Amino acid sequence: MVTEKIADLLKKARTIAVVGLSDKPDRPSYHIASYLLSVGYRVIPINPRLKTIFNEKVYPDLQSVPDDIALDIVDIFRRSEDVLPIVEQAIPKKPSCIWMQLGIINPDAAKKAESAGITVVMNRCISVVHQQLFGFNKTG
Repeated sequence: MVTEKIADLLKKARTIAVVGLSDKPDRPSYHIASYLLSVGYRVIPINPRLKTIFNEKVYPDLQSVPDDIALDIVDIFRRSEDVLPIVEQAIPKKPSCIWMQLGIINPDAAKKAESAGITVVMNRCISVVHQQLFGFNKTG
């Protein structure tokens, strides 16, 4: 994907749903969500087993996120084979981007999101890309 398009998405985004966010500090999802918070994004946690994390209510799935919370990016930390139903839940929320973290690749889910007009990033770490583009400070 063109770096300028990703940079534009990250600059415009305010709220990122993190699907599969763990409350364990040694997990990549926890570390990356912490980073996203530190650079100014609001993180909406999605995990059916948690109640709160980072002073935010945790939702069991994307369908449970209230409509008054606009999701700019849906960042997915789930196995590749589990991504399609997540994308199907994300489409009605109209995010600008579905982001599949490093190691997560699902072409069918990507095609479905893209056909709904949603940009897809696969197999890339959002915090690494953010740091490469902007250093440690969110620009925008």
